[in-house]
Amino acid sequence: MRLEPTNIQQIGDELAIAWNDGTESFLKVELLRRACPCAACGGEPDVLGQIERPQVTYTEKSFELLGLDWVGGYALQPRWADGHATGIYSFTYLRRLAQHSN
Repeated sequence: MRLEPTNIQQIGDELAIAWNDGTESFLKVELLRRACPCAACGGEPDVLGQIERPQVTYTEKSFELLGLDWVGGYALQPRWADGHATGIYSFTYLRRLAQHSN
């Protein structure tokens, strides 16, 4: 069975995800933003494979989730109040984030 969310709701400062395997995950919205996997936030490898991590500056709006867009059948792309919207979070990555945040 491929891992997929069946329901996603923002409850206060958390994102609640019900999965098709019957489990639930709860992620703090701030953690979700700080764990953004896009190149602008997490860096990207150079030709030698070394990753330079950029210095990311956050504001209060950085942690205000405006919405989520589905990416194919494998990921979600959050839209943030500060205009950031390039992070693509695979369902596996979201599940892993939630497991490590508990």
